[in-house]
Parts: sequence; structure tokens; C-alpha cells
Amino acid sequence: MIGWIDAASGASGDMLLAALLDAGADEALLVEAVAAVAPEPVSLRSEQVRRGGLAARRTYVEVADSATHRGLGEVLSLIDAADLDEVVAGHAREVFTLLARAEAGVHGISPDAVSFHEIGALDAIADIVGVCAGFVALGLDAVHCGPVTVGSGRVSTRHGWLSVPAPAVAALLRGVPTAAGPVAAEMCTPTGAALLRHWVTDWGPQPLMAVQAVGTGAGSRDFPDHPNVVRLFVGTPAHVSSTRPPDRQAGQRAVTDTAVVYETNVDDLDPRLWPLVLQRLLDAGASDAWLVPIVMKKGRPAHTLSVLTRPDRAAAVRETIFTETSAIGLRELLVGKHALDRDFGSVQIQGQPISIKIARSGGAVVNVQPEYDDVVAAAVALNRPVKAVLAAAIAEAQRAWST
Repeated sequence: MIGWIDAASGASGDMLLAALLDAGADEALLVEAVAAVAPEPVSLRSEQVRRGGLAARRTYVEVADSATHRGLGEVLSLIDAADLDEVVAGHAREVFTLLARAEAGVHGISPDAVSFHEIGALDAIADIVGVCAGFVALGLDAVHCGPVTVGSGRVSTRHGWLSVPAPAVAALLRGVPTAAGPVAAEMCTPTGAALLRHWVTDWGPQPLMAVQAVGTGAGSRDFPDHPNVVRLFVGTPAHVSSTRPPDRQAGQRAVTDTAVVYETNVDDLDPRLWPLVLQRLLDAGASDAWLVPIVMKKGRPAHTLSVLTRPDRAAAVRETIFTETSAIGLRELLVGKHALDRDFGSVQIQGQPISIKIARSGGAVVNVQPEYDDVVAAAVALNRPVKAVLAAAIAEAQRAWST
């Protein structure tokens, strides 16, 4: 299962909590997790509301008035002492630590010295622990998120009026796609930013997925021309398959999959590294990887690296490109992939086995191709030229699988 967050109206802790509940997270589990950590009575209540004409769930964290200011250490101690699922507790610790580090960086102090109302407030504790429990309950393997709307204008804080996005939000979302959006208000809170920063594994448009549930969480304000909601799409990674037309021969395929192609131009990588780069991309799950020599601006020689991969392996392939090469950006293309039915066989050349890839269209064999690594190994073992063993393997395969 994967999730995609539509943060076009920003995010806050209570909005994410409501979206998780609306997407199917067990409310009893979330209430139990919050109650286990809160040092004072806390309750969760939700109701259906409308935001900008859309139906949404609004969640309320109801706590008694409190002037208690807790620092990071005190909050972490509450989590450690709670009868809380360890996985949920671990995520909650990391979110609070992210939040404290962001505030510490803004004020130029140590995270341990951060002591302010927001991090110690019971509703913030409930939001963060509840959201962490919700994500764990849904069992998502990956969480994607679109650009985050942060808002504009000014917001009143205990430090006075600050420009939006607030400094802590700007710090937490550094490197993340963000935009001001259409509303002059604070659209993303520090708690929401910390939760997104921790849980989101990939930033960008909705991935190819079969959506099974959509949770819509409402913010506290209702803007007249913009629905103040965050949406959580939950589903499974998907492949696009086409229905075979009636006149198409059985066994012959049309567009059977959707694939992702990554491209990048590289002019500053030692060319001796490319063979290993291509192999590591294949090891990461790429279907194919190749280089094209090009000439860039100012006459510089370079290569275009192209990589074809399934959508479910795209994140791993993308990470390998950035890790193994000097690329700092990628072009991403979604393409349809045509593929014939294929299987493997084997032939013997003077006792040496060589695998054969067999491609069929409409049930008929249209191509046979020896595996080149097997050909080389056989040539070395037989002390024969590679070209001779290759020709013999092709001839033997064509006899065995005559078209």
C-alpha cells in the first residue's frame, strides 16, 4: 500500500489526523495512542463539515486549558513512559525532534534548550502521536506528496508578527517543492511541516496507483474560493494494461505496461565509471539503461544517460542515479511499453550451456537471441573466438525454435 498527499491547501496536524481517519485509520487505535501519552485528559472528536463546497472531516482535540510549557526532553520522556506501540513511539520521537531542531535553528539555540508553548501543548502532542499512529495503522510502504502550499502574509506568534511561511516551516520544508498559494494566510503549520517532512518518502505528482480510499481532512478556516482541505489517497502501485482488440491475434500484446524513463546529461563524470553505473542501475531494478554521446554548450563532450524502469522501482533507480553519478537533476517521462511474450531456453555448444531468449508474437517465435555473457564464457572455456561461438549458438537456437 502507498499513499499520496494533496497538500494544495497546506497541512496541519489536525488536518492530517482527520484525513487519516477519513481514509480508514481505526479511530479507536488513534484515541488509545493519544491517551497513552497525554499527561492530562485528552479526547478526540470529529464531524463532517464542508470546506469550499467539499465534504470533509474535521477533527477536534479537546483538552483542558493549560499554561504548561514543555521542552523536547519532557515530551520525549512522556513518550518513553507511555504504554505505546514502539513503532508509533519511534516515529513520534523523530517528529518532535525535527520540530525542536527547526525551532532551535531559527533561534540559534540548542534543541535541548527549546522550551515553548507549542511543542508542549497537549493538542500538539495529540496531533503528532495520533498522526503517527494513523500512518502505522494504514501500513503504507511509501508516502508521496505534491507541492506544499505554505500561504503568504503575516502570522501572529509569541515572538510577534512574522512573515509566512513561519521560519520553522521554512526550515522544515527546505528542499521541498512549495508555493505561496491563492490565500494570504498561514496554510502550513510547523507541526504539519514536521509531520510531512518525516513521513513523506517522495515529493511530486500523484504516482501511478490504484486508489482504494481518499481521506479529506478539513482545516479550521473555510475560505470562500479555495477548499481548505488536505487529501490522502491510499492504494496500491498500478500498471496500465490495455484490453486486446477483438481482431488482435491471441498472444500478441499491445501496450501492456506504463514505464518511467529518466534522462540526464552528464559532462563531468570519469567515463571509466559508466559500465559500473549501468550495472548498478540494473541491480536497482531498472529494465534497461544506456548512454548516448552528445556535445553540450561550449563544445563540451558529454553523455545522455537514459534509464527505463517500472514505476514501483522508480524511487530506487532515481536514488541510484544521484548516488552513482554527478547528476543534479533528472527529466522524467511516463511512457507506454510494448512487449512480446518471452521465455528462455538453452542450447549446448560443444558441451557448454548457453541460455537463449525466445520472443513470440501471436504464439509464433519471431526472435531467438543467445545470452552474450554465456557466449563469452563458452568461448573462453572452448578457447574459440567469441564470434564463432555466437554464430553457432544462433544457428543451434534457430534449428531448435524454427519460425
